[in-house]
Amino acid sequence: MYTNLVSFLELFPLSPLSIFWPQSQRRKSQKNRISALLGLKKFRFPNPAHPLLKNSHKSALCLTSREVYGIFVRYNLKSIFLNSMQTTELLALAQTYGCPLYVYDAAKIEHQYQRLTNAFAKVESLRINYAMKALSNISILKLFRKMGSGLDTVSIQEVQLGLHAGFTPDKIIFTPNGVSFEELEQAAALGVQINIDNLSVLEHFGTKHPKTPVCIRINPHVMAGGNENISVGHIDSKFGISIYQVPHILRIVENTGMTINGIHMHTGSDILDIEVFLYAAEILFDTAKQFQNLEFLDFGSGFKVPYKKGDIETNIEELGKKLTKRFLAFEKEYGKPLTLAFEPGKFLVSEAGYFLAKVNVVKQTTSTVFAGIDTGFNHLIRPMFYGASHSIENISNPKGKERFYTVVGYICETDTFANNRRIAEINEGDVLCFKNAGAYCFSMASNYNSRFKPAEVLWKDGQGHLIRERETFEDLLQNQILLDL
Repeated sequence: MYTNLVSFLELFPLSPLSIFWPQSQRRKSQKNRISALLGLKKFRFPNPAHPLLKNSHKSALCLTSREVYGIFVRYNLKSIFLNSMQTTELLALAQTYGCPLYVYDAAKIEHQYQRLTNAFAKVESLRINYAMKALSNISILKLFRKMGSGLDTVSIQEVQLGLHAGFTPDKIIFTPNGVSFEELEQAAALGVQINIDNLSVLEHFGTKHPKTPVCIRINPHVMAGGNENISVGHIDSKFGISIYQVPHILRIVENTGMTINGIHMHTGSDILDIEVFLYAAEILFDTAKQFQNLEFLDFGSGFKVPYKKGDIETNIEELGKKLTKRFLAFEKEYGKPLTLAFEPGKFLVSEAGYFLAKVNVVKQTTSTVFAGIDTGFNHLIRPMFYGASHSIENISNPKGKERFYTVVGYICETDTFANNRRIAEINEGDVLCFKNAGAYCFSMASNYNSRFKPAEVLWKDGQGHLIRERETFEDLLQNQILLDL
């Protein structure tokens, strides 16, 4: 029954129809009926009980697909992809704006932001700083500003984009790595929060700008993340100041008279086990005890999202309960209120993104059937760069018989998006949809092979809004200086 439910919701993510199973297919206990529906061995009502699961549902379990989605979200059963966009809407956007095309669902972004804030609702001072490196379009930044988010930046250009999008300096934190001292001073002059992860830079900055409070990024020596490329808190990482070098930090603070107003860490991305977060949190708390003038603790991010069917994600709700309890206890130990900060990027925008590409050719060889599309790793590099797996659907033929295809791009490299993937039968001219294309996709795009970068569309309130035009040949020539040779 769980499989049937998943299939139904994938086809009708916003359908007003209700899901109904006859009495003969349900157990006597209402809780057991819910358990059977959700595929759980045991189901516990939330406290207070979910309003959709009251005694009024004795005779039948009748929930709309949106309501069932709410239950899935609450109970961390999100190995399915449920956004507010439907296949017909995506196809219409592809027809209007052409392919390749990035589409972002504003409702999904807002939902993810609300999930995170709800998970830490008992924290009096909570700060969400969107990691704009994941997706930096100005319209996306404005959407986050409207929701009350802050901004996590890693370059002076990102700082400037954030200010251009309307963020005030106090809402921006600058966390660079290996940048010039001039860039650091430029950011400080703009009034944003500075985060330093290098002892020599800390000493230099404290000597020149002792009146400017700074945050320090520690390296907790924790190996965490989906793979080595995205694990950044271990002993061999270039990021952060080792926790064993804290005495050196204290010496610099004493000698320069500078103020440390925050402690920050980020251990990696795609972390599933919440115990890893809690373990690293204890290291952060122990470090924080050695600094008397702190205003905030920044726990970074790294929350895992599902990229393909069967994936599970970080249980944000459970993490929220456990970390909130420990944070509130630490506030009492520390003796003053603190702000709890996070810097999520992928968690907020990944599942909101779709990448649409048209099939140029279907090529049959002696061993493989290739589906060649009008894009390449110049537009979506994650599968080649990180070995990432994106769900791919043929939205032109969603009910077609599944066959095995190897999906490849038009770049003169081995830009393979999927090997021998089961996809509904593909014909030339069909539109393929890559899901989870909101984070580190367009932001890592290039003009390799002199290809134009694609357009971007924001889907909001039932309408598509163009937020970036497709590049043209003139864009390729921009900034080039033609010599008379």
